[in-house]
Amino acid sequence: MKRTTPSIIAACIAAAFAMPATPVLAQHSHSAPAADVKIQQTGAALRDLWIGHIFWVRNVAIHTLSGDATAAGEAEKQAVANARQIAAAIEPYYGKEASEKLFGLLAGHYNAVKHYLQATVAGSKTKQDTAVQALTANARDIATFLSKANPNLPFDTLNGLLVAHGGHHIQEIEQLRAKQYAEEAQTWEAMKKHMYVIADALAEALAKQFAAKFS
Repeated sequence: MKRTTPSIIAACIAAAFAMPATPVLAQHSHSAPAADVKIQQTGAALRDLWIGHIFWVRNVAIHTLSGDATAAGEAEKQAVANARQIAAAIEPYYGKEASEKLFGLLAGHYNAVKHYLQATVAGSKTKQDTAVQALTANARDIATFLSKANPNLPFDTLNGLLVAHGGHHIQEIEQLRAKQYAEEAQTWEAMKKHMYVIADALAEALAKQFAAKFS
């Protein structure tokens, strides 16, 4: 029996709130002080980039739901530029080809969220279903790509983090559409903390795989 959109959304959101608030993919407890500083700096830079992602996608949602196509278009430009920056962050470690691959995957993530947003505006449950399926498949693709590139990024854990991230996007869009602003504010706080988990875990995994660059 085909699952309905609400049940898919519920599964994604449940995954989001099941995630811990601390890094879960890599550890660096035995690294030297200088390496710790570089890990922290890398983590801070990645945090900024991932917070930029949810900030600009949220702006796209707000302006799309309010019918301001011009503002939504400008926010989308920034969201795409941010995705390019996130992808560029791995280039020093994995090269240009990998950076371009990641950018394509991040573009797929954004497009799935955008399609869900458009389906919500149109009131189409069928299109919402399709968008959620694309978002979930994209999370799997990103997790596969990163886990193959770095052995310190377990696929199952990373996939869970990314599915949960998609659940946050969906919940935020639904709350904004329903004008549940207090609830959306809580979701935004959860999204920020979730971005910190992902960014810190990526930084630690990089430091573990490329120890020489962090020494």
